Amino acid sequence: MRIPARDCCIWNGGSGAWAFEPLALQLSASLGVDVSAEPRQFNYLLHVDDPSQVEGIRTFIPAEAIRLASDKRLLASVFAAHGVPTPETCLMETFDAVRRFVGQRTDREWCLKYPTGCGASRHRMVSIVDAEPRNWPRPFVVQEFIRMDRPEVYRTYGARGELFGWVVRRFPDGTRSSDWVAHARGARYVALSDPPSTALDAARRALVATDLLESFGCVDLLRRPTGEWVVLEVGTDGLFNHVDRDLGDSTLEDEILRRINAAFWLRARGFSG
Repeated sequence: MRIPARDCCIWNGGSGAWAFEPLALQLSASLGVDVSAEPRQFNYLLHVDDPSQVEGIRTFIPAEAIRLASDKRLLASVFAAHGVPTPETCLMETFDAVRRFVGQRTDREWCLKYPTGCGASRHRMVSIVDAEPRNWPRPFVVQEFIRMDRPEVYRTYGARGELFGWVVRRFPDGTRSSDWVAHARGARYVALSDPPSTALDAARRALVATDLLESFGCVDLLRRPTGEWVVLEVGTDGLFNHVDRDLGDSTLEDEILRRINAAFWLRARGFSG
């Protein structure tokens, strides 16, 4: 039996709710539920000032999955525990350890990832001669940097237990490029067809490891020169960030909403039983 729409909401409250308001209104129209600053029986959580408010509240996207997706330190540990293929990644408590590590591993390039950054904010290459960055959260996330002739990142999505969509994010021809392939830096999405099965397998493992496959999430991947697909990170909606919907492809943008709709009501029905 379907839970009544009046018992569900897009939960978007607190002083940071303004950042999620456009998405809240879009989801409200798509799902047919209100936007509310207070939780109801079943909630699409977008923002609250104090994450402890979520404890014991039923949410479409699990609160722990939102937390994992927001912190690359947590992701590194979860991916390692679940055998998700990634660029080589190490967590280090001191910057002296970082310098020793990159000094010993000169067979490849290394980058330092800001653990809670999005859009590649504050990411940087790292070498043995670098000074320790100020006020950097511990542990340090040191990751193998996979250099490509044309920087690009691939993305697929998951909802209701299924993967869908296949896009690549890259800089348009004739524009200034960057090693950090972020939408905020000028990269744009291009829709693709026929995703490789090995890429989908890696993406599925990442979404299962973070408990996002049954609700909603996305996976960013790189293809090594050897052909191996590796996962960079997962993303989802809520508290700290939300999945970019500005894809330049209305068909996929609409599909994301349809898939979320189906997943939301399926999980709502399960919680109401």
